[in-house]
Amino acid sequence: MEKKQKIVVIGAGPVGSLAALYAASRGNDVEIYELRGDLRDPSTTPLNFTKSINLALSERGLNAMRHAGQPKLIDHVKAATIPMRGRMIHGKKPNGQLYEEAQDYDIHGRAILAIDRGGLNKRLLDSLEEMPNVTFFFNHKLTGADFNKNKAWFEVKGGTSSGEKGQRAREIEIDFDFMIGADGAHSAVRYHLMKYTRMDYEQQYIDTLWCEFQIQPKENPKDDSLMSKFRISPNYLHIWPGKKFMFIAIPSDDGTFTCTLFAPAEFYTFLESDPSGAHIPGFFDTYFPGVTDLIPPAQLISSFHSNPHLPLISIKCKPYHYSSSAVVVGDAAHAMVPFYGQGMNAGLEDVRILFDILDKHTRMDEETVDHDLASARERALDEYSRVRVQDAHAINDLALQNYVEMRASVLSLSYRFRKWLEEQLSVWLPGLGWQTKYSRVSFGNERYSEVVRKSEHQGRVLMRALTGLLFGALGGPLVAVGVVMAVRYRRAVDVGLRAAMGNVDSMVEYMTMNR
Repeated sequence: MEKKQKIVVIGAGPVGSLAALYAASRGNDVEIYELRGDLRDPSTTPLNFTKSINLALSERGLNAMRHAGQPKLIDHVKAATIPMRGRMIHGKKPNGQLYEEAQDYDIHGRAILAIDRGGLNKRLLDSLEEMPNVTFFFNHKLTGADFNKNKAWFEVKGGTSSGEKGQRAREIEIDFDFMIGADGAHSAVRYHLMKYTRMDYEQQYIDTLWCEFQIQPKENPKDDSLMSKFRISPNYLHIWPGKKFMFIAIPSDDGTFTCTLFAPAEFYTFLESDPSGAHIPGFFDTYFPGVTDLIPPAQLISSFHSNPHLPLISIKCKPYHYSSSAVVVGDAAHAMVPFYGQGMNAGLEDVRILFDILDKHTRMDEETVDHDLASARERALDEYSRVRVQDAHAINDLALQNYVEMRASVLSLSYRFRKWLEEQLSVWLPGLGWQTKYSRVSFGNERYSEVVRKSEHQGRVLMRALTGLLFGALGGPLVAVGVVMAVRYRRAVDVGLRAAMGNVDSMVEYMTMNR
């Protein structure tokens, strides 16, 4: 009978919890070490001192949970979600009238699911707690690791021991067979892993900060149903695009919306310049029309001053492992900006792919004479790094690109035309396998790198087809007329958009006038 493996998971967030579920369902002894206290306890302070951006759960994350060996998990998680069928774009017309414009994610009616991070984490941890081969160690900080001897050291928060200079934090030493690092963008596992493997590492802070706000439920809803509590439609991700910045709102299952202001640092400096915050409501009225009807000015000012203004980081590294001893997954391997809603989903997918590859090599090893589980795991981890790095880098890049789409391209005629055309092709010519890039990412399980390849191919095909149509079938004179009309129409649209949303020059002028 195969000796049980001791699997140590560092980080008890959604990705670490799912990794522990996968490991435990294979009969291993699993220990989970978490820097913070029990994440189900409301008094536990998040690492960034805020509730954090609400999560969007899509097909990749759901598919990973389907394979966790917990038949009830999906229904348990979905019970706390709200489907978002698309984006709701907010703005103001030249005549001053506010408008909303829905842009569905998918012509086939598929939706992504909004979920509170804490609610998802609680459901995963509750499932783990029911398993007899899982042990939790909260308030344990990883301080060292020897990946040749498979030993690790932790500082225990609240635990002290005597020393020459009095009390110091108590440390413990553990042994393990395999360590999975799921401890976030500032991963301790990755830090120690770098001492053992030649890891390429790239870190980028984009020139954008974010701050959290909330839209509260209606004070007097029509009835007791959840839907009647929302101030705006709960089935959309709401966006106030500002070209260089944006404000978004994502529903929560208590009737609130978690809102986020994303803007370059210089705009935060401007908003912070007046301690009273008197100019903050005017800023919102100018660039995010209608928000002050949903969040009272006093609450806007209070939230801006009391909630932290946090940076956004993008991290790439390779390889993800060392020998048979350790691997990093999720943000520890590929932290990304949140604009594709794929950070958590990619991390959950990491877990599924990692264990699929581990299972494959374990089966192959069982068929050999020299049965060696550590050697099989080393080969599996080597394959995992080779396969997953290119996909993780691809979604990191897509997330950065999608920030431009959310804050600006959603207003672009060319963006909306391509989206419409690709959706029509997917409906009327399904044999072509045509889909929008967003649908491939959010509603499928294709490799991210393959999504990029297919999307770029579709773009080239569309460009050739439209070029041929214009210069072949229509002829020169019609093309000239079409170009003139398009230019005039585009100018008219640009005038309207500038009136509705403002632009960078007007914002600088606004900031200057209000200093």
